[in-house]
Amino acid sequence: MLIELAMAEALEVRKNGTWSSAKVHVLTDARQPADAILVEALRTIGDKERTAQDLVNRLGKGLKETLLERLVARGIIAHEEDRLWGIFPRERWPAIDSSHEDAVRRQLAGALLEGARPADRTAALVALLHAVSKAHRILADNHGIAAKQIRSRAKEIADGEWAAKAVRDAVASAQAAMTAATTAATTAAVVSS
Repeated sequence: MLIELAMAEALEVRKNGTWSSAKVHVLTDARQPADAILVEALRTIGDKERTAQDLVNRLGKGLKETLLERLVARGIIAHEEDRLWGIFPRERWPAIDSSHEDAVRRQLAGALLEGARPADRTAALVALLHAVSKAHRILADNHGIAAKQIRSRAKEIADGEWAAKAVRDAVASAQAAMTAATTAATTAAVVSS
């Protein structure tokens, strides 16, 4: 959401030393987003100065269910509940219409495999995938291109001049937040085992 709002020129990230301590601010001349989730996110961001990590955690609470419901309502996925082996409750979200996903994957393939200049939204997605080391795994067919080359291209895109400074800053702070969250989860898992 931070990146979406930055792309809409509704917020900025002010770096105070490291990206993990950067603060997110609503721009005074920001237009109100049309999407209710983004409106609420912008309100939360404007309530109090917070780091991107805090906002990623705060804004993400309960969001998965809301977004899944939206996708069901749009006919992109279905919601199925059943029992695995007749015992364990299971909830699944199979695709009904994969055209949007296919289009995104084509754009990612163009940028990562063919060297095409990505659109800003695609570049932001590549930057996030790069931050969590998944850029080389997102495509079903890498056309024989080594994972190392794909990771290198993803880094090149993430570091490139593909978007306005506010968007790059939002991606950098989101990357720092995801890295911190991953490190915390890994540490907790290791300590508890």
